[in-house]
Amino acid sequence: MVAVRRSSPNGESTAQPTARRVIVFILLFTLVVIAAIGLSGLLGRLLDAGNALVAGDVTGLARSLAFTLIAGPFAALLWWVLWRRMDSTERSSIAWGLYLAGLYAVSLVTFSVALLTTAAVLVREEWQPRLFATGLVWAGVWVWHLWMSRHREKRPTQLVSVAPVLASVYGLAIAVGGAVAALSSLLDAAVDALEPTLTLGEPWWTLTFQALIWCAGGSLIWWWHWIRGGARDLRGGLAELALVTVGVTGAAILTLVGAGIVLFLLLRLAFDRTDPINDLLGLLGFGTSAAIVGALVWRYHRNLVRDRSDAAQLATKLVTSGVGLIAAASGLGVVVNAILAAATTPLAGSDTRTLLLGGISGLVVGGPAWWAAWHPAQPVEPVEIRSTGRRVYLILVFGVSAVVAIVTLLVIGYRLFEFALADVTGGSLVDRVRAPLGLLVATGLAAGYHFAVWRRDRSAMGQTPQPARAITSVILVTDAEPQPLIQSIHLATGASVSVLRRSDAAGCSASAEQLSQALRGVTGKRVLVVTGPGDRVEVISLQD
Repeated sequence: MVAVRRSSPNGESTAQPTARRVIVFILLFTLVVIAAIGLSGLLGRLLDAGNALVAGDVTGLARSLAFTLIAGPFAALLWWVLWRRMDSTERSSIAWGLYLAGLYAVSLVTFSVALLTTAAVLVREEWQPRLFATGLVWAGVWVWHLWMSRHREKRPTQLVSVAPVLASVYGLAIAVGGAVAALSSLLDAAVDALEPTLTLGEPWWTLTFQALIWCAGGSLIWWWHWIRGGARDLRGGLAELALVTVGVTGAAILTLVGAGIVLFLLLRLAFDRTDPINDLLGLLGFGTSAAIVGALVWRYHRNLVRDRSDAAQLATKLVTSGVGLIAAASGLGVVVNAILAAATTPLAGSDTRTLLLGGISGLVVGGPAWWAAWHPAQPVEPVEIRSTGRRVYLILVFGVSAVVAIVTLLVIGYRLFEFALADVTGGSLVDRVRAPLGLLVATGLAAGYHFAVWRRDRSAMGQTPQPARAITSVILVTDAEPQPLIQSIHLATGASVSVLRRSDAAGCSASAEQLSQALRGVTGKRVLVVTGPGDRVEVISLQD
């Protein structure tokens, strides 16, 4: 029997505890941030031995003292009260999980940026004591919230995956950026050995070591949360969204951009050397490093997606094909633009040739990526045809392409009327319309192709039987520790899970294996799962 409480034992409505928790945790968040800022300022002044404690900045010292001595005790007192009252009801509140995830992420970003920046400037033999103090104080805040998030009896039961997933994404971004910068610096130094005038400024090793510090720091953050913290094993929801959008889409964009830059520079070296060699090779290091690092990250996360749900695998296919399509369509538009420019300017001209080589680079890089992801020559599985993600993708690409095509038609019409009505000297009609006309050709082809695929899918859907509907949303009702059960549901269905706590103390003891077994063969988009009393598990399909 599932009891739904309309009021608390003392007659308080359920809305009042929720509002109280939200206000209290917002207040605690604010007080902790203010106290940390004040303590950072005081510690920075103490570490800055070369200056007096006040050093003419009375206002700054007064602010740090006020933040520390007023906000600090209030934050400690409020936390102590909340920590003592932390029972199962408080643990299951979204406010508690959101507070820990938010301040965990804020403290992690603040202390890591401060400490990594301090280490990076040390390479130039510079010391930033106040920045180092900021890193130390916020590192303490991070360790404190890390301990609370892993406390056996008082850790939150809601939004537990938010902090490790966001921290993993943040660490990956820093590591990739540092790796690209370090490898780019090395390649630029190698090129500079052939062309001594290419690189000016600081020695190459300074930039390389600074980038390696950021890469090492980001890699450590990523490893701590992704590998050691178990974010890699999370399923569904935010974990798979981050995996697809950052690990696959972001890495694909970085790879294609880097490969496009390298190909463009190589083509210019072979066919268009009108510019100095220094200008041609200026971006070679960045393009090469972006392509290499992006490809490694892309391959790693694509392999992880293979063990995820069908929805995540389909999303990976669609976003990869979308990135390749954008690159290929952009390249095609630029190629058409260059060909039209040749009608008024000789193709050997530097501007037209450079434009043509840029379009070829985008087309050569984006076209194979789109083909390898989309597989246009292969038959599509009926399950994929009926998937919502594929239909949304086709409609989105067709719609965006159609809108862009209409806008370019308006631009072309405006140029035509302007040329016919205005007494303008200089510039032919082709020069006026070649850029929007190239874009019109590319978007028109994209819109036409995806509209044809959408119609073909609709026809195929009418000829195949309706498959059983996959579970997309599960409502779990239990009084046991929900995280193992949530993981079991993710592994079995890939669906999102919302948890409701039983108030009748049923003593649920169902295992994750029993729950996974009970979900086998169940169809329906929305499913209610009730555990207890004991090891009893009841699964109910809900009407849409």
